[in-house]
Amino acid sequence: MSQRPLRFLVPGTGDRFRCGGLSVELQSARLCEGLAPSVEVVTYRRREPGRAFLPDLLKQERSPGEALWLVSWGFHVPELLRQLRGRPVAYHAHSSGYGFDLPAGVPVLAVSRNTLGYWGDRAPRAPLQWVPNAIDPGFGGGTGERPIDVLVQARKSSAYVREQLLPALRQRGLQVELQQGWVDDLGDLFRSAKVVLYDSADHWRRAGVSEGFGLPPIEALACGCVVFSSFNHALADTLDPGHLAWQIGRGTLSADLDRITAAARAPQQWLPEPALLQRLLASHSESAVRQRWREALEVVNDHWDRVVSGEQPLRALSPWRLRWGRRFSRLRRRS
Repeated sequence: MSQRPLRFLVPGTGDRFRCGGLSVELQSARLCEGLAPSVEVVTYRRREPGRAFLPDLLKQERSPGEALWLVSWGFHVPELLRQLRGRPVAYHAHSSGYGFDLPAGVPVLAVSRNTLGYWGDRAPRAPLQWVPNAIDPGFGGGTGERPIDVLVQARKSSAYVREQLLPALRQRGLQVELQQGWVDDLGDLFRSAKVVLYDSADHWRRAGVSEGFGLPPIEALACGCVVFSSFNHALADTLDPGHLAWQIGRGTLSADLDRITAAARAPQQWLPEPALLQRLLASHSESAVRQRWREALEVVNDHWDRVVSGEQPLRALSPWRLRWGRRFSRLRRRS
């Protein structure tokens, strides 16, 4: 089986492109070091000093080339796959629901079971692997003072949380902080809070795609916070209601107020069972996820060895063919 150089494609790495998805791709590239002959991050929207630029590489290297390309930026994936046609490529899938289909034979490395299930339905003949996101080792600890009773990150948070829940919690005398913008050391912020609220359901419903993984609630748990969260999409993969995290927006405003107030005043009574939390954190440690990458790359490289040698990738039947086949079978039974 071949080992191919890895190239993680991102639009850029500067402030303009800063987001959780970029952090995951950069971390994934780091975790894959030593699992391939070489690993590099390649940009395709902006040239950056010290980094390769996709248009340049495509001009320099004839197809299929030696590298395995990894695409991830949801809305850019169809165009990137067109540019990389004929070259070994895999889709590192975060959110789902963008509406595009993958060409036959493109493997999917899904960051969550939710996304894996989406592509298991939409591309059932593609090589599918589950490679969850890893928790950075900087998230953990938190035995000191926690001056913030309730912490909320404004980005992705719902109007319900910002406009109804937080004012009502302040009226109850709780120290509430609504954090705006990007935070370079989110771990320190989490370690200063007793309770963290994460309500992303409305954000992703408005965007029309799914919560791809949902790292912040797990990072907050790792830092010793009580977490109240929505359970949309991939959040339901990891957050067990009433065991690892508590539901936000549970029926009535008063229900949220009573539970969050109680958790802020006695957080130890609302934290997960240590063994349960440890299992979650261990399964998303960098060492565990690196092993997942090792196994996934073996599957993907074996697949591309076969395709490059001339084998044809399997193709899934289109939905319309499946529907017409079912209708035709019914007509035959009636005749």
